[in-house]
Amino acid sequence: MAPTILLVIADQESRKGWHEVLAGQGYKIIEIGTGERVPDLCLQLRPDLLLIDANLPDVSGFEVCRRLKADARSRHTSIVLITKLSDDPNSSQARDAGADDFWGPNPSRWEALTRVRSLLQFKSYIDEQSEAVIISLARSIEARDPYTHGHCDRISILAMKLGNRIGLRDDQCDALRVAGMVHDIGKIIVPDTILLKPGRLTFDEMRVIRQHPLEGERICSPLKSLRRVLPIVRHHHERMDGSGYPDGLRGDKIPLTARILQIVDIYDALTTDRPYRDALTMQNALTIMFEEADRGWLDLELIREFGTVAIAPTIVKVRAPGEQARKPYFN
Repeated sequence: MAPTILLVIADQESRKGWHEVLAGQGYKIIEIGTGERVPDLCLQLRPDLLLIDANLPDVSGFEVCRRLKADARSRHTSIVLITKLSDDPNSSQARDAGADDFWGPNPSRWEALTRVRSLLQFKSYIDEQSEAVIISLARSIEARDPYTHGHCDRISILAMKLGNRIGLRDDQCDALRVAGMVHDIGKIIVPDTILLKPGRLTFDEMRVIRQHPLEGERICSPLKSLRRVLPIVRHHHERMDGSGYPDGLRGDKIPLTARILQIVDIYDALTTDRPYRDALTMQNALTIMFEEADRGWLDLELIREFGTVAIAPTIVKVRAPGEQARKPYFN
């Protein structure tokens, strides 16, 4: 993805000039002429860099910078403050506000582009390191439960295979790969007494479990490199009939990549040992998944495609008409 730069500059001509210079380098440019909405806009757009006019008409650029740096969700976003003055007091004020760089009036085009490139490279490095930390954290959460050893790796591989099978783009398949690693990172908030409980969960315990997709989205959301996995992390426990969580989405409202991850997640849960049962065979697992599609919970067409990925063409019929469906298993 091309880096996104948010221009917060009051003067329209100046803003237009910056837009032309930066867009010419392939950056995605978003403009705004006032500062009050910038913190909310920053959380919505997740820009890689902000160029902020210190002299905005509604709120000082220094104050906007201070607010952004005080918020953990935007603290690591690079911010450049631009002022018409170049004296030391303003420079000190910019540093006190937490700005990553301070530009005086009329920097040369070469200087501006060089400093922008440097800031964006540093932001990319921080994101890469943070992504590695998040994946390591996800693996440590997986390691809390001996029954889920290797779960993330298996999910990643199967999700990519299914994505390739149905013709997804390379970037979508890569999103599935990463989502397979981090989809359950939100379980960091779940106590071991619940996560490792061998019996049925109580209503209150289930309510805690159901928070993990939202917590996972929150953990991953600050990183641009993980933005493409956010819908997968948030929605991999939705159901086609709207009875899933956290948002009760129905049918095609559930992102296709989330439906893919859900199917391989359930399949892996069924075919590995759990405290409450032994691993099922591939055929039995697929039979149960077809039954859950019959209930309106899973995407039937995706399960059919997944059958060719899991065990090649031999897929048995779900169940005889009128036969009572088995109790579902969910990871």
